[in-house]
Amino acid sequence: MTSSKMTFEIETKSYLNTDGSLSEALPNKVNSEQLSKDAYKYMVLGRLFDSKAIALQRTGQLGTYPSILGQEAIGAGIGLAMSQEDIFVPYYRDLITQLIRGVALSETLLYWGGDERGSDFKKCRKDFPICVPIATQLCHAAGAASSMKIKGLHHAVVVTCGEGATSKGDFLETLNLAGAWHLPLVMVVNNNQWAISTPRDTQTAAETIAQKAIGAGIKGIQVDGNDIFAVYLSVKSALEKAYQGKGATLIEAVSYRLSDHTTADDASRYRSSSALREAWKNEPIARLRSYLQQSYGWTER
Repeated sequence: MTSSKMTFEIETKSYLNTDGSLSEALPNKVNSEQLSKDAYKYMVLGRLFDSKAIALQRTGQLGTYPSILGQEAIGAGIGLAMSQEDIFVPYYRDLITQLIRGVALSETLLYWGGDERGSDFKKCRKDFPICVPIATQLCHAAGAASSMKIKGLHHAVVVTCGEGATSKGDFLETLNLAGAWHLPLVMVVNNNQWAISTPRDTQTAAETIAQKAIGAGIKGIQVDGNDIFAVYLSVKSALEKAYQGKGATLIEAVSYRLSDHTTADDASRYRSSSALREAWKNEPIARLRSYLQQSYGWTER
């Protein structure tokens, strides 16, 4: 009897250093001041809205709200990479992607205020509403991607979740189906290090989230989720592959949740202040602002 050993590798990608410098030259498709400006605009707007929403919740004018603080590059990268003909299936930290897709901030406020009319988007009518239950949206996305394939449409479905959702059966079933059926599906996992109060290293023994794609026979890639260029390029590449009928991709975007899980949580009970201070050094908006200052001569005013 003979035996052989299989080896696998997970590609990791990052372009933008913490200080705003580049670790390598940007590909032409993202080497654009306009793209960088658009990303910065949406990321800053998302953070401002986020702060306002928390204030509204604290004064009883909004329901429980999940902050996106520190995860703005993921939302902007996904939204800017997608075509309007694609379908977006969000979870509850996708404010910026939805904003880029055409969801009005007033609709978002309606939704988190408990009014389901906030899910009746005036634009992006094919996109799914916000999903609060963990991981169930992944199965919905697989169904939408199956429909696209059956109809012969050269578009794709993008679905998001947090890394905690990757421990659910819904995630693993969707991953398996995406591989077995060769679906035009892009799965983006926002690995913000915390599944509510459960740290990343406790909730799964896998070295990366991206490697969970290997068992399903699809490509898995890990990117710096605080790097707008890495997120944008990985999603763009995965979408182009899906358009060509070459199947699904799992993208792990590594970030850090700088906020409480929701306004019903107090992260200081389980997260050290030193870890939080360290994470703030890598936050995505300051990183992109530094890049714009160095590359395009931006100033404070």
